[in-house]
Amino acid sequence: MDGQLDYGLAFVAGLLGSGHCVGMCGSLVSAFFVRLGDAGKGWRPVVAYHGTRILIYTLVGLIAALLGLALVSTGIIGKAQAVLQILAGIVVIVLGLDILGWLPVRLPAIGLPAAAARRIFTSAGGRGPIWGAMTGGVMNGLMPCALTLAMAVKASAAPDPLAGAGLLLAFGLGTLPSMVFVSVVFGRLGARLRGILLKAAALVVIAMGVATILQGARFFQVMLLLPNW
Repeated sequence: MDGQLDYGLAFVAGLLGSGHCVGMCGSLVSAFFVRLGDAGKGWRPVVAYHGTRILIYTLVGLIAALLGLALVSTGIIGKAQAVLQILAGIVVIVLGLDILGWLPVRLPAIGLPAAAARRIFTSAGGRGPIWGAMTGGVMNGLMPCALTLAMAVKASAAPDPLAGAGLLLAFGLGTLPSMVFVSVVFGRLGARLRGILLKAAALVVIAMGVATILQGARFFQVMLLLPNW
């Protein structure tokens, strides 16, 4: 599976998982813009909010890729990016199974606690429509989400930092339609339909995990043919 297809799958995962985004974050986003009142109307606060949110996703992908490359360079995992790809693929599959609820125990959430995010959301409106929206976008991007975590783990096996950033950027862009129109169209999705979309996104995540394992296995076979391996 080539990089372009990885980006496409990341976008699809974000698009399908956007129903879950609405269920988890939609009320916060709607309430935030309601608090802004007239100052929150127009395109600038919306662009500031969602642009910052997607920027946070992109930075997460960049950092994850940098950490993955640093781990490889230390020799901790046998100096083999193939091993990192295989491990990352396994973790991504596990996260996908967790989203589907097919694990015997649920994995702990990683990210900014929801209670802390709500407190910051509440106070962000007092910072003005632009700075407040940017603050809200940062908090939204850092809230715990299994889909985002799965994408970050996938990004840790990226060949370079820009590829990792691009993967999370594609994911973030996939979430954009529902989050922008949260109170117009997607906000009316019922819990059952949101659950179906989330399961579809989880299946895409698992497919990405399988593809990552296969990439790692192929690279591992190539490395075995090299001298001094």
